[in-house]
Amino acid sequence: MKKFKKGDIVGRISYNQDILFEITKIIKTSNQHEIMILKGITERIEADSPVEDLEHVDKRVVQERMKKLESKIVNRIEFCMKNPQYCISKAKGIFSNSSEERNSTILNTGKILHLDGDKRYSEKSMKYYRSLGLNAIVKNVVENKQAQVIKSLLERYQPDILVLTGHDGMIKKGTGFNDIYNYRNSRYFINTVKEARKWNSQGKDLAIFAGACQSYYEAIMAAGANFASSPRKNYD
Repeated sequence: MKKFKKGDIVGRISYNQDILFEITKIIKTSNQHEIMILKGITERIEADSPVEDLEHVDKRVVQERMKKLESKIVNRIEFCMKNPQYCISKAKGIFSNSSEERNSTILNTGKILHLDGDKRYSEKSMKYYRSLGLNAIVKNVVENKQAQVIKSLLERYQPDILVLTGHDGMIKKGTGFNDIYNYRNSRYFINTVKEARKWNSQGKDLAIFAGACQSYYEAIMAAGANFASSPRKNYD
């Protein structure tokens, strides 16, 4: 029997080790089988797996993948630092043929408040915000606590942009796409968006970006769009 411990970096055999995971929790079932709770270290996804489907990933493989990811992000940042108008227009889906028009644009990125459920990603996000010269506050708050603190953080920092991230994933793969309880953390993102929109309803402008890999994005977007016209409902 293969031995694993919390903190080990692993891949799932049935998925050809396509995603690198860290073991965050080990659960023993009534028949003494072990189920591993996993969080992606290169993808924002949470999953579980029987111990039999896991393999340790060699440190050199982990380092190489992380190096490639870091290089990709750094290259993107460097490009946007040299071509800020292009990157902003691309993000908006707007492309201008006039370089003079782009160069004359006044850039105002606003203040960003970012809540992330993973400490590692929180630290990386802060690093990249700083490298881009953005005015950002990053807080490491686990997904199921974000709704409880969002109002006080919004009142304290008065941001223009709110980012809510962490890990997510579907429990039953390939089924229950419209069942909120088939998603590990989407209901927490939904509740946090609702609380943010409640604060936002006081007349403040706030753009919200929320969710992770495999989140129930339709429900998250509906939570923000329908807040004013729909009765509030928690998904706890």
